[in-house]
Amino acid sequence: MNRFVAVERALRTAAPHELLDAVRRVLTEQYAADSVELFMADYGLTVLQPVSVLPHTLEPLSVHNSPAGRAFGAQEPFVEGCADGLVRVHLPVTVRGDRLGVLSVTLPDGDDARGCLAELADVAEVLGHEVVVAERDTDLYLQARRKDRLTLAAEMQWQLLPGRSCARPEYELGAQLEPAYAIFGDTFDWSATADRLMLYVSNGMGEGTEASLLTNLAINALRNARRAGIPIADQAALADQAVYAHYRGRCYLSVLMFDFDLATGRAQVVDAGSPQMLRLRGGTVERVDLEAQLPLGMFEETDYVAQEFQVEPGDRLVFVSDGVYAVASPGGEAYGDAALARAILATRLLPAAEVPRAILRELTGHRGRPVPDDDALLVCLDWRGR
Repeated sequence: MNRFVAVERALRTAAPHELLDAVRRVLTEQYAADSVELFMADYGLTVLQPVSVLPHTLEPLSVHNSPAGRAFGAQEPFVEGCADGLVRVHLPVTVRGDRLGVLSVTLPDGDDARGCLAELADVAEVLGHEVVVAERDTDLYLQARRKDRLTLAAEMQWQLLPGRSCARPEYELGAQLEPAYAIFGDTFDWSATADRLMLYVSNGMGEGTEASLLTNLAINALRNARRAGIPIADQAALADQAVYAHYRGRCYLSVLMFDFDLATGRAQVVDAGSPQMLRLRGGTVERVDLEAQLPLGMFEETDYVAQEFQVEPGDRLVFVSDGVYAVASPGGEAYGDAALARAILATRLLPAAEVPRAILRELTGHRGRPVPDDDALLVCLDWRGR
């Protein structure tokens, strides 16, 4: 435990850009580590990118077929045997369910290496918290997340997001945007208190930075109303006014808004546009039709009404934008007709954080070409309840 305290102190006192140097130094001193490397998951969730000063001295690792990727996917430490009497321990770096990357530590083989796995897992968790805080003051970790250059619109969208996954005893959330490096209009947002979870899934209008500007205006208007303690229907009305005041009806935003009561599973819902929701319950997938209302900013001073919705423990809710359900196969079949339900069933054993990536990968096969014509957004919510 004294060793762990030494690592924690070193991380908390390190400069934001020197977290890896600090953890490398103290793990060498306290755990006899031979090498220490930090890998961040890229925006497309396909590779783990090394954190290092440019030019990179290490190659990216595959999320799908590497020992580090195995630790990332399973969210469990994975021990890899090495030559010269060493073992490499891959540890998931995760903050409250948000999967950031993997810490890889090479140690002398033996009982001591395997006996300190729990301590090293705690070290990786503390490192994750420090990385999140450090990103306010350095671009180092954000740079490490990209294997390609982001478009300006994509940069704006990724900075708008709360995270890509989140976990609490009552629920698990996972989400993904594609094309990850050129997304421009679709987005999601969530916020939780002790008693409630608010979730927004939006389908933006337009292309490029104009679409991103519209989304940023609408999401920040919703956040402004939410943080003032305003009910969900009035949040929609105030955001509608903000968008209409700027665009005068030329541009508008479709959004699906939920306010869940964590104790009961009852939710207030505002369906203002085109995002769709499917529910997996008891082995059956069904589309849930809600009371459709006007998108935000289409007309001046639109009134919104919240409807009631009940979610049960064990339910999985999947939210998709039109860039998912409307995608046609080479034969003309829309993905939302039947293929999406099949994909939800096929991924039912995966955790919520893994589902968006798996379904969007299957969507690429359905489309028959790698480059999409539109943004694709998928959010997965697993409800456990209390």
